[in-house]
Order: sequence, then structure tokens, then C-alpha cells
Amino acid sequence: MRLMGWSLLLALTSGEALAQACVVHSTAERLDVKVCQQNRSIPEKLFADGFCQPNLPGQKVEVLYVDQCPTGAFGVCSNAQVANMPYRQDIHYYGVATDAAYLKPFCEAQSQGTWLKP
Repeated sequence: MRLMGWSLLLALTSGEALAQACVVHSTAERLDVKVCQQNRSIPEKLFADGFCQPNLPGQKVEVLYVDQCPTGAFGVCSNAQVANMPYRQDIHYYGVATDAAYLKPFCEAQSQGTWLKP
């Protein structure tokens, strides 16, 4: 039984990210943005406590933790690098599909990710 516990601990700390995502929905007077961040390599606690808790003054923010991002995104920035950090995530965008006009170039140039149309 004790060996099983160690195996589980090793699996959890082996560097493979567990299924971890958060849907962030922010609204303001003329703003309604919904994204989902799917963790690839961010430490679990940092992802939950930092990445999924945006500081957006003047906006109402709702965060829902899920195992995987829901379907229905108009675009995904796959394997996006977090600015000034060695971490990677997939960012799913929902809502206004025409936003892809500026999200795609940002994804590819700034985040060094790959833009996907699901």
C-alpha cells in the first residue's frame, strides 16, 4: 500500500501537468470577454492562484475551474508561452470571432504559439 502512495506522488510530481483549466469570463459596461486557459507546464498552484485570478479593475470577473476547456472556441493559441516565464498554456477564445484578426498575430508573434481554428 505504501508503494502505491509513492507511485501516485511520483506521477503527480513527474513534470506532467494534470488536466487543469479555468474559464475566465469578464464583463464591464461595453465588454464581455470569455477565455479558457488550459495548463501545459505551469506549476499547479501558480496556475490556480495566479493565472486564473486576473486583476481587472472595474470589471466583474467569474472564474470556473474545469478539467479541460469547453468546445465552442473560435480560436485557440496552442502552446502559448507565458510572457517572461518558461511556462506554456493553451488559450481558448470565445465570443466575437472577428477578434481573431488581432489575437492570431499576437499569439504567433508575442506568445510564440500556434493559432488553431477548432
